[in-house]
Amino acid sequence: MCNHSGVELKRMPSNIPALRRGLDVFPSSDPRQPGLILRDPLHYTDAVLLVPPPLAQALGYFDGEHTDLDVQDHLTRATGRLVFSDDVKRFVGTLEKQGFLETVEFERLKAEKHQAFREAHERPPAHAGTAYPADAEGVHSTFEEYFQAIGAPDGAPAGIFGVAAPHVSPEGGRNCYAVTYRRLASCPELADRTIVVLGTSHYGDPDKFGLTRKPFVTPLGTLRVDTDLVGWLEQHGGEAVSSEDYCHAVEHSIEFQCVFLQHALRPELTILPILCGPFVESLHMGRPPESYEPLRRFFEALGELAESHADKLFWVLGIDLAHVGRRYGDGFTGLANLGPMAEVAEQDRRRLEAVCAGDRLEFFDLVKEKGDELKWCGYPPLYTFAAAVPRARGRLLHYEQWNIDPHSVVSFASLEFSLS
Repeated sequence: MCNHSGVELKRMPSNIPALRRGLDVFPSSDPRQPGLILRDPLHYTDAVLLVPPPLAQALGYFDGEHTDLDVQDHLTRATGRLVFSDDVKRFVGTLEKQGFLETVEFERLKAEKHQAFREAHERPPAHAGTAYPADAEGVHSTFEEYFQAIGAPDGAPAGIFGVAAPHVSPEGGRNCYAVTYRRLASCPELADRTIVVLGTSHYGDPDKFGLTRKPFVTPLGTLRVDTDLVGWLEQHGGEAVSSEDYCHAVEHSIEFQCVFLQHALRPELTILPILCGPFVESLHMGRPPESYEPLRRFFEALGELAESHADKLFWVLGIDLAHVGRRYGDGFTGLANLGPMAEVAEQDRRRLEAVCAGDRLEFFDLVKEKGDELKWCGYPPLYTFAAAVPRARGRLLHYEQWNIDPHSVVSFASLEFSLS
């Protein structure tokens, strides 16, 4: 910048806003377009940005403490050419305009989205048309194709009390979904129960359980929520309860179970949807989740419901297991069932054996090793179920690993539970 005499004036640096926490940030899988993908899983913004490598390296300066001059200096050194302040302004402006930075404008956008969800009369499908077909005929034909591909089940399950299925994309987890829900199709009487759906809350607050009274709408119809049970949990579940949790608006872990349940049983069902946030405190302290008072109180409240409504409830867990590879911060490429993933399969199976045996403390001990290096996002729903229904015993029906991208793997399983 120059004054009228031609003397260059030094520009005062200004702090740049911090990059929002909780964004999906992962490497581009297209070698023709390298860089980092930025996406908002909470859908405060629907923009998806590809940040090329030199700019991706500069994202570390978006912490609320560095200035635009810091970014300008970094980019000049990284690219080997002079980067002008206007270039930095455009970069910052793009991130800010699309809602990826912590600004006053973003807080306003967030508040509007939360208010809209609170005031909504129903929960519309968030993933129809992307993860699965948007029309009823398409859903039925797609899921029936999954069912037929695995063959007929070996008889109707006896004494079944609950199941666990993946929440990975239906196409990626098609075999596990089909194993779980084709067997349920032979138990039409389950459609008369309230189905407690415990889902992973990928973006919810730690140590919280998200509830909602809103009916869940899918291409197959509307699932009614048992509002009496929601109210009971709100009254007795303590401070771990998050009422009308906005995460329900965007979370897929429950939505996918709803659509499969409707296909397997019938469109009109009653559910009790519960999102289980990460158990941060217990992993940090190395103590079982019930050592943390708010979690213990919620487990007890849910356990009371399980006992008092034992003949009226059926349990469905929407869970994935390990998340391994470059997408998830590991320094190696993950290939399903190969190399390190063979050991991951063994670790997964040991954890599942503890769950199926009803030994939740052994399960916790296995998860807490190295701070859950396998990154089991299904750990909170599984542990919550084991704590609320300690008499439950499980059986592994199917286990699988799937490359979610060329460098990263997600594992998942199909389980059935009965009461001992």
